[in-house]
Amino acid sequence: MATKRRWPGAIAGGVVLVLGLTVSPAAAVARDDVARDDHAATQAALDRYKAVGGPGAAVYAGDATTAWTLTAGTAKIGQQRPITATDHFRDGSQTKTFTAAVVLQLVDEGLVELDTPVEAYLPGVLTGNYDGGVITTRQLLQHTSGMVRDVRDPNPAPDGTYELAELVRSAMDEPPLAEPGAAVEYSNVGYLVLGLLVERLTGQSVGDAITARIIEPLGLTATSFPARGQRALRTPFLPGYLIVRIPPLVFWHENTTGVELSVYSSAGAMESTLADSATFFRALADGDVVSPAALAQMRDTVPYLNGYGMGLGLNDRTLSCGGTVWFKHGAAETGHTSVTGVTDDGRFASLVTNSFATGTEVAALADAVLDAALCD
Repeated sequence: MATKRRWPGAIAGGVVLVLGLTVSPAAAVARDDVARDDHAATQAALDRYKAVGGPGAAVYAGDATTAWTLTAGTAKIGQQRPITATDHFRDGSQTKTFTAAVVLQLVDEGLVELDTPVEAYLPGVLTGNYDGGVITTRQLLQHTSGMVRDVRDPNPAPDGTYELAELVRSAMDEPPLAEPGAAVEYSNVGYLVLGLLVERLTGQSVGDAITARIIEPLGLTATSFPARGQRALRTPFLPGYLIVRIPPLVFWHENTTGVELSVYSSAGAMESTLADSATFFRALADGDVVSPAALAQMRDTVPYLNGYGMGLGLNDRTLSCGGTVWFKHGAAETGHTSVTGVTDDGRFASLVTNSFATGTEVAALADAVLDAALCD
């Protein structure tokens, strides 16, 4: 394992049951029953979320000394298998928080200035409809660059995978969504540009940089950045489903390996688990990933939709019980949707459903699960 990057602060420890303690099956069932009874409000919120999500859903939550998991539905159609905190899934845009954290590490190292135009680091990359002499690293991180949301027509390599540089190049003729700095317009393309920035300044692929700088130092053994062409999840894994509607019928289609993940790259390709996602977000909040000054920059938010604040790879909102949760949603067309949130006093919650469940209503129900778990 690589040497752990540390500033004052430490990862809150003591989580139980799902992080490897030896527990008999009978004891595990009893512990789950206790969690279900003790967290009835969270279970009710999870059941409501599952009704608009996938075949199953689960939330893994706790604080500095305890952890518990609640489930609804099933991990796999045709079976009665609860989703666990150690099932692997694609965490979609939660990848952006990893990418942002590496960029802020580069800020800590004096290699990047947030308000310097990206042309200084990536000369000639932003062209066509975008001006690298105006768009800054902060704007890319905070979705205020005005860049188009998604890549539309990249040319695949002969093996069907995608080069990161080609993904960015293909977006340069797309119309901007806003002038740089004028508004928050969510952009996956912006985070692909940030992936190129990481590669240029570290001399590593963005996946290798995330692995060396975050995954290995934090001991996130269930988290990985896929190589181009690598689609399979490690076991145990959570199958992902898409809803197929042929009125009046509705079908579930498994799509776990149906996406070439290099098209997501630094914007959304990573694999993780509920337990590892919580560990990462807790470590970030505790100062074990970036410096306090860099974390303050990540948490410098501007207003966004649904009462969210938009920071640098993080969102914030106020909890019903008071205080702030720092979080990030993720969704991937592999059939996985997730969100992880933490508070500064050590509470955490990570949620997943095994479908591509997007939209305002679904996000609100996911937020309600997080709120219940953090306030329960």
